[in-house]
Amino acid sequence: MRGRQIRPARLVQNVQEELKRTVMGSENTYKPPWLNIVSSVPPSETLVRPIPTQHTAVSGSSKAKKPRNIYRPQKIVYLEDKLRATFYKDHPWELARPRIFLESDGKDGQRCDWSKGVRQPGMALTGESVVQRQLYLIEVKNMSQNKAYDTARKEFYRLRQAEEIERRVAVEEARHVGAYFGMTRGDVGMKLEDQEFENWKVWAGKETAARQAQAASEVETFDPNDALPDEDADLVGMTEATLERGA
Repeated sequence: MRGRQIRPARLVQNVQEELKRTVMGSENTYKPPWLNIVSSVPPSETLVRPIPTQHTAVSGSSKAKKPRNIYRPQKIVYLEDKLRATFYKDHPWELARPRIFLESDGKDGQRCDWSKGVRQPGMALTGESVVQRQLYLIEVKNMSQNKAYDTARKEFYRLRQAEEIERRVAVEEARHVGAYFGMTRGDVGMKLEDQEFENWKVWAGKETAARQAQAASEVETFDPNDALPDEDADLVGMTEATLERGA
């Protein structure tokens, strides 16, 4: 019994044979545009997709199992992605800082020497600097991931603190000579919060007054004599008149 045929079919030869024949007595036959190219440069491999390289070992027991997803490409995982996720998880506000993505020739990474520290000439201090510095310490200095992370973070914190101090001193010097920068972000936030609080107080006062008015309108006021029958009301009236004459 013959096995499964996985070799490519004689596609070019079949098309050439079909072109030699006439269809319905017509001499004009459609010629595929790829025929001349495939005839001159035939494919060197079979048309069957090869099995991709398995990068991960099968976990669990060594018992033979039926392979699954053998034609699905394996996940491409880089160490930088893991380091980057860890850093931005611990420092989420670093994502809020504005960044400039600009490359002159696409070789900016080759001009960085991460053996000299986190700060690189011509490159802004960002979380990517910590990631690349940590990666260098892991691959070149053979440090553990946690130790390299702590080393890169200490350098990053020191430089960030120096930037904050430099910015604060520049603002103080500018204000000393008469510059005005307006309200800070904290002042703007407090002002907006105060406005919302004042609006809430006005709304709360109106709601309280409306509820008090509604509660007062639900209390019924009535004459005690209206609740008695007519005979009892007359008897009460006569009794009151007698008491008045006796007085």
